[in-house]
Amino acid sequence: MSLIGKEISDFTVQAYVDGSFKEVKKSDVLGKWAVFFFYPADFTFVCPTELEDLANKYEEFKAAGCEIYSVSCDSHFVHKAWHDASKTIQKIHYPMLADPTGKLARDFEVMIEEDGMAERGSFIVNPEGKIVAYEVIAGNVGRNADELYRRVQASQFVAEHGDQVCPAKWQPGADTLKPSLDLVGLI
Repeated sequence: MSLIGKEISDFTVQAYVDGSFKEVKKSDVLGKWAVFFFYPADFTFVCPTELEDLANKYEEFKAAGCEIYSVSCDSHFVHKAWHDASKTIQKIHYPMLADPTGKLARDFEVMIEEDGMAERGSFIVNPEGKIVAYEVIAGNVGRNADELYRRVQASQFVAEHGDQVCPAKWQPGADTLKPSLDLVGLI
């Protein structure tokens, strides 16, 4: 079953962001674009490479009106400990959401129940709180912040220009497709 168009459920979680603990709620997400970036656990091997990649691109996401929320089933205290211990994780300025009960991971359908952690899932959520794009991949394969950012831009473009669609490898400023009755069966 697809999660496209699913509205995210109400939530309130603790987060570690810019040296302090903060509460983040669904109402904080609404009204802007958001990326929920689930990863299995703090103090692991692939996760810091992905989180650093996002940290390096964070200003571009923010300039596009999109907030990043990294999410694992660790507590906010573990996020802080990892931040304090790792020069790589110290580069992160986006909120690191704590999901120790797995409520968010279950809502986004990425919870691995037997392990008590989340799959690697990236979700783009529109300002109305609905999922418009996502991918879930194996835990041993890292993701690419450049491609995620491109998908955010494409999602924003089609939301603004509903009569157009973005082809493969579309970049801002490139040609789009305008569906016609002749092309409807091809989409």
